[in-house]
Amino acid sequence: MTPIHPAPLRKAAVSTAARARFPDLLAAEWIKLWSLRSTPWAFGVGVLVVIGINVNAAVADYDNYPNYPQGTKDLFVPIWAMRDAFTLGAGMVLMLAAGSIGALTVVSEYSTGQIRTTFAAVPARRSVVAAKTAVVTAITLVYGAVVATASFGVTQAVLSGRHVGLPLDYPGALRATAASALLAPVCALVGMGLGALIRHTATSIVTITGVLLLLPSLINDRDAWSAALLHALPRGAWDRLTEVGDSPVPVLYPATLTGAWIVYAAWPLAAVAIATVVVHRRDL
Repeated sequence: MTPIHPAPLRKAAVSTAARARFPDLLAAEWIKLWSLRSTPWAFGVGVLVVIGINVNAAVADYDNYPNYPQGTKDLFVPIWAMRDAFTLGAGMVLMLAAGSIGALTVVSEYSTGQIRTTFAAVPARRSVVAAKTAVVTAITLVYGAVVATASFGVTQAVLSGRHVGLPLDYPGALRATAASALLAPVCALVGMGLGALIRHTATSIVTITGVLLLLPSLINDRDAWSAALLHALPRGAWDRLTEVGDSPVPVLYPATLTGAWIVYAAWPLAAVAIATVVVHRRDL
């Protein structure tokens, strides 16, 4: 009898793996992201709410500017003008929306069981995480750029009616706009890492809210240790990067611009590393 060799099976498996090219994985992750009903709502509502909060602040200052004391008027350019472009409330909404979207890209597959199909088709789990990372980063970067650019342009156009608007080439304005745009992918990747670690929708969203929003609100920069912790968080880094002009209140432990950019890089890198290790090693 002629022995049956498993070579054809191995050849078929190699052919199947070869067809799973990285561009195909990117296309698959793109489709999966936009197949979620929450995705277009999160982006659409997020854009409107963030820009609306900033514009509302600019309109309020435009209306009240004639009644401000001279001391406030002296500080309005550039401090208050920049704060109208990137208000804390709008920044918190942006962080929560981006972080939630990042978490849902992972959690939604685990909650529906679709992740089993994904890994059956593509056993290379690291490649799947890499594709998710690329898609989430690209989409949220565009999202953040649209929100930041529109917020700065519209708010400064409103304030220009009182001759207190800032041009984009004002020292520090471009940095603040870029930092606000990058805040979206930073928080989205943090959310993706937490989603891969927790794998539960409600718990992931609560954890994201606690890390990105609540924790910075519970600490201050009055002590060296609390200032170091605050500066090491994404919101603390964003606060520093969007500061323009000299603060009227002395700061005992100020953050540096270099340190803030390092925080911006460290958080998403750590989150992606965690997601890669967890997805590769943990059982389904």
